[in-house]
Amino acid sequence: MWLLAGLGNPGSEYARNRHNIGFMVLEELARRTSAPGFREKFGGALSQAAISDDKVVLLKPMEYMNLSGRAVARTTSFFQVDAAHLVVVHDDIDLEMGRLRLKLGGGHAGHNGVRSIIADLGTPDFIRVRCGVGRPGARMDVANYVLADFQKGEGEEAAILVNEAADAVEEIVKSGPTAAMNRYNKRIS
Repeated sequence: MWLLAGLGNPGSEYARNRHNIGFMVLEELARRTSAPGFREKFGGALSQAAISDDKVVLLKPMEYMNLSGRAVARTTSFFQVDAAHLVVVHDDIDLEMGRLRLKLGGGHAGHNGVRSIIADLGTPDFIRVRCGVGRPGARMDVANYVLADFQKGEGEEAAILVNEAADAVEEIVKSGPTAAMNRYNKRIS
């Protein structure tokens, strides 16, 4: 069994924010797998589905980004999912808009949702699907940037990124993280 967690903030006012790309990817995976509707459980919105022959739990933590680890820890505990079978999808300002990178383990790189997951799980050894949203301009605060919607000119690129990230998550489940990293991290955007 795999736990697929997409990070974001609850509420319609955040739905199209850069910070919510993890939620967007989870919604795409739910659509692709014909997962039943999300239901509230463990501090998140949860659904279950299958990718190939593997059972997957889809989780959108609903206690805001900075507290994402709570719902992830509760869900991994309930379903007895090892950190090696946890995939976390999140935005990354250190990657240019539209760029995708897969990573196994490591630090939080300043991302508060990832920081929370590491703290609550007690390990950094999970798979990350980092979705590049670019850096703000010199005059814009990082928090305001990630909590802003994608600009009109970025909409198509964001949609492509969501689809590619969903493809990458499916590849992780089907072939394992190493094979998926070899495939997706070699791409030149």
